Amino acid sequence: MNLDIPITEIMTKQVLTIDVKKHPADAEKLMKKHKIRHVPVVKAGKIVGMLSLTDLLRISFADAVTEDDFSPEVYDMFTIDQLMNRHVKALSPADTVRTAAELFVNNPIHALPVVNDAGEPIGIVTTTDLIKLMLA
Repeated sequence: MNLDIPITEIMTKQVLTIDVKKHPADAEKLMKKHKIRHVPVVKAGKIVGMLSLTDLLRISFADAVTEDDFSPEVYDMFTIDQLMNRHVKALSPADTVRTAAELFVNNPIHALPVVNDAGEPIGIVTTTDLIKLMLA
């Protein structure tokens, strides 16, 4: 497997985002509707954090086995800003698959946004994307 191919060749280009001012229930709906587990959080179009389904499960008292057991009332106690990870590791379009793999190995993350020079999301890469590449 060639690890030096550009990340833009394997990233999902139709990246879905959620505004930091939205309600956590909106994030849950977005993730369920599109069957995704991570969503970049934006403010004025720029990434300010990452929110994962695990972040939502952690506060919702859901059974870890069945993600459908969300307790939406608990969302009223939190904002996306409080739940998101602010320490976002991100890739640039010039980065390679190797760079993404190294970030995944060295950090407890499963998704990396790809951002342009202005900090705007243009794609996202997940550990699943890397596994698919390995199996191709």
